[in-house]
Amino acid sequence: MAKAKKSVFFCQNCGHEESKWLGQCPMCKEWNTFAEEKVTAAGKSSGAREPKDIQAVTLSSVSTHEDERIKTQLAELDRVLGGGIVPGSLVLVGGDPGIGKSTLLLQVCQRLSAMDKKLLYISGEESLKQIKLRANRMGEFSENLYLLCETNLELIRGVIERQRPEVVVIDSIQTMYNEEIGSAPGSVSQVRESTNILMQMAKGMNIAIFIVGHVTKEGTVAGPRVLEHMVDTVLYFEGDRHASYRILRGVKNRFGSTNEIGVFEMRKEGLVEVENPSEFMLSGKPENASGSVVACAMEGTRPMLMEIQALVCRSNFGMPRRTAAGIDYNRVNLLMAVLEKRVGLPLSNYDAYVNIAGGIRMNEPAVDLGVVMAVASSYKNKPAAEDMILFGEVGLSGEVRAVTMPEQRVAEAKKLGFHTCVIPEVSVKTVGKIDGIQIIGVKSVNQALNLI
Repeated sequence: MAKAKKSVFFCQNCGHEESKWLGQCPMCKEWNTFAEEKVTAAGKSSGAREPKDIQAVTLSSVSTHEDERIKTQLAELDRVLGGGIVPGSLVLVGGDPGIGKSTLLLQVCQRLSAMDKKLLYISGEESLKQIKLRANRMGEFSENLYLLCETNLELIRGVIERQRPEVVVIDSIQTMYNEEIGSAPGSVSQVRESTNILMQMAKGMNIAIFIVGHVTKEGTVAGPRVLEHMVDTVLYFEGDRHASYRILRGVKNRFGSTNEIGVFEMRKEGLVEVENPSEFMLSGKPENASGSVVACAMEGTRPMLMEIQALVCRSNFGMPRRTAAGIDYNRVNLLMAVLEKRVGLPLSNYDAYVNIAGGIRMNEPAVDLGVVMAVASSYKNKPAAEDMILFGEVGLSGEVRAVTMPEQRVAEAKKLGFHTCVIPEVSVKTVGKIDGIQIIGVKSVNQALNLI
């Protein structure tokens, strides 16, 4: 049958399809996101399966076996993936330009090739010489790593079927195209269809495929959100490209937890794992400075100590200014209202600036007590004790509420040399007595302020 071309409109945010242009997407309610694309309506293919060829099976007849995960020798990446790479999985890695996505995946290829794993690195953006120059900075590579510069998915499929690698890296999905789709590479339909083809190859050949995705100015992967629903795992690289640290965060993971993070430091030879992020975040902490306290938050099963800084000064205008970096702005306003109402600090005429040192962002309620203490310390210009750490959620009544996994938080504080730990009163029994660190329970913000 002849193939007919028609023009349709796709939402660039969610991938919704319409026959005509609309100002607002009826699915995701975003404005001005529809783009026109040419698509080809093909007839029935000769290789299509008939309905009689498809049979349903019972659940008990399905044989299962635990696939051994492939360890990447990068403990931080294995942690985020849930213990290693699962054969047959499709992993999407997103992040800002220059953040280190290609560098990380090339390092994964370096480690796996040294373990006699067969790998294929496919680049649609760089030449073979550019990849070689980047690889020379990382060190020696095994002969098990194969390179290919191609964007045509049909040709790529043929190479994968001949080579039969165990891991494939696609850099990037926005450069790949399928000849059966009439739109340009990077469009909504091309990205969706390309990901669908890669998913079929991963599941059909039991090959782990990593795909790199560009991000928009909002920080999400360019293309429809359906792309994230198709893959098994979505990883995001976070951090300032001008800073030395990088955070790898799992947003979706069908084979593990989505609460874990991996911390890396960018150096000349590539990304280096940060085994103790707490020590890294607290490096350079000032001594005997008011408005500076150490709090603890949990990222999955990992406790992370961080320095919370606050600067409170009298406002020269009628409307005081409030600024928050690394923590939710509305949460800071809420905690300052608790200080004014429950403690009696007159903060309505003061500017307040709250920052989590190191550029990391935390939204866990356990940092509430740290923010409150930092603001009060700066207002009274009295520094907190250097060997003290605190954590706890603060309610609107000024009470200090319990948080999850207090034992791990206290153990991390002891490991880094802290001698006093201020925690919610209800968590004292859970933690128990730990040699080498004094545990103090508080019920309210007033009690914590009087103690400190």
